[in-house]
Amino acid sequence: MRIAIVTETFVPNTDGIVTRLTASIKWLTKQGHDVCVIAPDLGVNEYEGARVAGLPARSFFLYKEKKLALPKRKVGKILEDFQPDLVHVVNPAVLGVAGIYYSRKQKLPLIASYHTRIPQYADYYHLPFLKPALWWYFRTLHNKADLNLCTSQTIKKELEEQRFHHVHLWERGVDTDLFSKDKFDSYMREKLTGGQPHKKLLLYVGRLAVEKEIEKIKEVLAASDEFCLAIVGDGPHREQLERHFEGTNTVFTGFLHGEELARAYASSDCFIFPSTTETLGLVILEAMASGLPVVAARSGPTCEQIQDGVNGLLYDPDRPESFKETLLKIENEMLRKKIAKQAYHTGQQYGWSKPSEQLLQFYYQVLKKRGVFNNVPLTGE
Repeated sequence: MRIAIVTETFVPNTDGIVTRLTASIKWLTKQGHDVCVIAPDLGVNEYEGARVAGLPARSFFLYKEKKLALPKRKVGKILEDFQPDLVHVVNPAVLGVAGIYYSRKQKLPLIASYHTRIPQYADYYHLPFLKPALWWYFRTLHNKADLNLCTSQTIKKELEEQRFHHVHLWERGVDTDLFSKDKFDSYMREKLTGGQPHKKLLLYVGRLAVEKEIEKIKEVLAASDEFCLAIVGDGPHREQLERHFEGTNTVFTGFLHGEELARAYASSDCFIFPSTTETLGLVILEAMASGLPVVAARSGPTCEQIQDGVNGLLYDPDRPESFKETLLKIENEMLRKKIAKQAYHTGQQYGWSKPSEQLLQFYYQVLKKRGVFNNVPLTGE
């Protein structure tokens, strides 16, 4: 099958969307499928056998660290030249508009996937009046697709309530070869604890943005000298966070990748996930696969991954004191080890083969619906 993927973000960027997308592309190319990725031009021309067609990228004023590409006619030309059997537009917002437009114009089967709750972000940026317009915009884009994918049951329900059509769940996964408790590294622990490896190391991994609510972790550092914190990632909120945590046992590392990131997880004691705006939060599964107990805000997507008191701890984001109360339970080493053991068991049950196979079946479902299934080979051979 010839598959064109149009995405707002791709390597070398790092986030949950890129993680899921790169895992799927690796699997698809290994199965013999021909993949072309259309993305902002960040200097990458090929990935795991897939061609990467870049469009001029520029910084966005609200998030200067991440470059976006505007919708251009070049997208239509790339699709014409590649002649895909199907187009998958990932998280359409800017460049994805062109992916949807030219897919429809060229009468190509189209799948769209929803990964970011941008309408919900409006509350954090003091723009709540924009939410109806944002929902209208994303609903209009997604409802041009033959099939829509999302990453949790909670988001599926939310999208259906917002009148998105043909919504299906795309299952979660994690790289269990990369993430494992066996990746513990004493040098990494020394680095992340700022030279205090005897303390309990709390870890945050992800984009540094206001909606992630990272500031609240400071309460625990103030309440107990037993903890130190490592914040792995970067983003528009980093400077404010560095000021907020000044004078505490906090280390900012910037982005870590691959084996280095796996060692950071495995060398920590507890993973912190304060955000309630995620569509899933793949970092939760990465932490679990690394043998870390997770303390997370109770929300629909987190409840789909964490069983409170079994493989993680959930706190009530509507009760300010709940976060500190919940996290301080980790001081009990017996409880921490018990939850860590079950978290590891949970995380290691997942891999990327199953969700990638599921994605391929969604592709075939759309082709069959459009009446072209029998004309498309089951592999690229």
